[in-house]
Amino acid sequence: MSARPERADDVCALPLVRRMAALFDRDPADFAEGGPLPRGWHVALFNVPTRQSDLRADGAAHLGFTLPDLGLPRLMIGGRKIDFIGDIPIGARVNRTSRAGSVTHKTGKSGRFALVDVEHQIRVDGRDQPVVIETNSYVLREAVIGSPVVPPPSAAAVIPPAEVVRTFVPDETTLFRYSAITDNPHRIHYDLAYARSEGYPALVVNGTVPTMFLLEMLRTYAGSEPTGWRSRNLAPILCGAPLTLTLARAGDEWSLRAHGPAGEVALDARAWT
Repeated sequence: MSARPERADDVCALPLVRRMAALFDRDPADFAEGGPLPRGWHVALFNVPTRQSDLRADGAAHLGFTLPDLGLPRLMIGGRKIDFIGDIPIGARVNRTSRAGSVTHKTGKSGRFALVDVEHQIRVDGRDQPVVIETNSYVLREAVIGSPVVPPPSAAAVIPPAEVVRTFVPDETTLFRYSAITDNPHRIHYDLAYARSEGYPALVVNGTVPTMFLLEMLRTYAGSEPTGWRSRNLAPILCGAPLTLTLARAGDEWSLRAHGPAGEVALDARAWT
């Protein structure tokens, strides 16, 4: 990791938490100041209010930390590791320190790309120890205009048995509400013409959306909050396409997956409670 961390400050505001609860069809009145923020909902925090004139051409806002300029304009989340050490009280002031790690350059079928890990440590003001340590793995790619970035699966895949299975269709309303809560103006989530110019046949679902729904399933079924999370984003998830979420025991951990319409694994995760 780099030697110089970047800091951001925020408040875990009750109205924001209640908006997130409404998105997941939970009663907003169940949340009050002083109560614990559901683990994983910290994604609503530390979203920099970027001036309109400073948005990138793809609509993306500033991330609150600096990624290296490698001439690779397309940005995606490749995976994340989260350790939940404690809880964030609703209403508390919080701060985040971020460090970018080493850059790995690679070349694939879609051209050259780079992998960059960024570690975040979130602390409640007045406390020395972090309550969340998260490492996001970012994929930076070349701009490929009009190419088929989402080839159809060669054959339907069989979804293995699971203890909990839920199927839903992420629609434009889901994308709009989640992007509003997280202040995400990336055009790929709302501008269909732009998404098609990038080679996608439909709007692209925010990469964290399936993670958030899987965490809700885990909370409900396990009856407790997670202590750790590891996930990889394996394929884009498209608006309007059925998404099947599965949850299964795997020894002392949980296996969680998001399957696309042909059964393909779009997100693969493990969690601990």
